[in-house]
Amino acid sequence: MTEPRRLCRQRSYAAAFVAASMWTHCALAREEPLYEFGIGLGAIVFDDYRGSDTAHAYPLPVPYILYNGKFLKANRDGIRGTLFNQDRLELNLSFDATTPVRNDRERSGMPDLKPTVELGPSFDLHLMRSAGGRVKLDLRMPWRAALTVEAAPKIIGWTFTPRLALDIRNPLGWEGWNLGVLTGPLFADRRYHAYFYSVAPQFATVQRPAYQAVGGYAGTQFIAALSKRFRKFWVGAYTRYDTLSGATFLESPLVQRKSYMSGGIGISWIISKSSQLVDVPD
Repeated sequence: MTEPRRLCRQRSYAAAFVAASMWTHCALAREEPLYEFGIGLGAIVFDDYRGSDTAHAYPLPVPYILYNGKFLKANRDGIRGTLFNQDRLELNLSFDATTPVRNDRERSGMPDLKPTVELGPSFDLHLMRSAGGRVKLDLRMPWRAALTVEAAPKIIGWTFTPRLALDIRNPLGWEGWNLGVLTGPLFADRRYHAYFYSVAPQFATVQRPAYQAVGGYAGTQFIAALSKRFRKFWVGAYTRYDTLSGATFLESPLVQRKSYMSGGIGISWIISKSSQLVDVPD
């Protein structure tokens, strides 16, 4: 496989993983199939890394996965493994990812950034449930280790991203639609910030002085996702606003923008559906 083709495939896989974690699927409470599966197409646009002035658009496959197992679940909240579940508190497995970065203007002459995967527990507190489960408000507190995706993966640090998550079924009276809104601050340790924002002395230039990133606050994100499950297909779209105002690495020469927008859209056709129905709590 040639290098450009391999890189393109890596970017598509990572972009698909990121998009899947942002889009809101339409699995809702009460009685549902044990599983549903579909596949489709979509596109996503975002910066090479938070604060970069270089953005890319990625066409990507959009899998639709609904699974209501006792431990593993895949629904509007993403793919997660439930470790502990009570009326007010859940302990889940949490995932996230970033795409590889190559030929970025700010990083010219520096090593490429490998794609990363983040994995760790998330403590989710149920703050509010309306009658019938139409409106839900949660506090999600994922704490994850970040690993590079390569032949010999390396741990590049830890992240903590507490978020308020508001889910609304049938917003504005739109029957069958689901709206999800998430917002909260981002935190990471020194190694994680250094991976993206430090400039080693050997890569310093007049326009890009040496810089050592520190850990701490990394800005705030606002995400809104809208989706609907039709009889034979699913559609979804999301938009994300990032602000780096007040971030500990804001003075890095690799940070060119303090805020930006990104987003994506996708459609999936349902291929298979379980005839077995299971009870799914709100």
